[in-house]
Amino acid sequence: MPRLFSPPEAVSVTRPGGSPTPVVVSVAHAGRIYPPELLAAARATRAELERLEDGWSDLIAARAGEAGATVVQAHWARAVADCNRGEGQMAPGEVAPALRPQFAAPGRKERAGLGVVPTRLADVGPLWKKPIDRAALAWRLDSLHRPFHDALADALEMARRRHGHAILIDLHSMPSIPAGQAGHGARIVVGDRFGDTADPWLVDTVVKAAERLKVPVSRNQPYAGGHIVRSHGRPDRGVHAVQIEVDRNLYLRRDRSPDPERLGPLKDWFHALLGEVADAWPGAAALPQAAE
Repeated sequence: MPRLFSPPEAVSVTRPGGSPTPVVVSVAHAGRIYPPELLAAARATRAELERLEDGWSDLIAARAGEAGATVVQAHWARAVADCNRGEGQMAPGEVAPALRPQFAAPGRKERAGLGVVPTRLADVGPLWKKPIDRAALAWRLDSLHRPFHDALADALEMARRRHGHAILIDLHSMPSIPAGQAGHGARIVVGDRFGDTADPWLVDTVVKAAERLKVPVSRNQPYAGGHIVRSHGRPDRGVHAVQIEVDRNLYLRRDRSPDPERLGPLKDWFHALLGEVADAWPGAAALPQAAE
């Protein structure tokens, strides 16, 4: 399968070797490449920066190409830039004074240091030796964030032109949801921004598939979907997007390394899911009825 990188090693687009389906999978937070510029700017250790990763979630999508899906993956670490945040999602206090006017009304995650550039972790403190300045922000956005979203937009448009519609599955992993938080106990969370980013047929298909894992499944709680599905999901234009969060305890060991025995069934499940959503689009049946 051909693999294209832009810029080198930051983002890849992997197309299926056989007949492509309308499905595009995005993997934004599994990157394990830490550029030298990043590590030189870091106050935190690499091990601490690695805690930002959706550890090894890309392995769940290892068979996506066999299912006819295109995969857009970030290979640079989330510590460079968070592709699931918009470019304006930063708290003013987390950047250099000259940048503060462009960041207004930060949300809870941004105030916690989890904006488009992660800047803090709760029990680590500041991640960088100095606040993010204009040059650092531009490097991060130009190197990873913008190439990722450009590649994803192109893949979705190609699928939409070929098939008349496109389906985005935005794959992430999550820590176990603590007691007292919405969605506690769920091991899979399916998010569609409460109906904004996908029509019900897609969400229903994904939820039913997730329930076959025999684990608790939640819809939009506590993760309704972030910038990726919000910016690329356009049901009115035939582009439907859902976010899937998988509890890391379903496939990682305590040392955060992949457990092959548990990962294998997840790969098979995700492969089957991609085939199901590719076949689930009701548009072909609906069009003749709409014309009557």
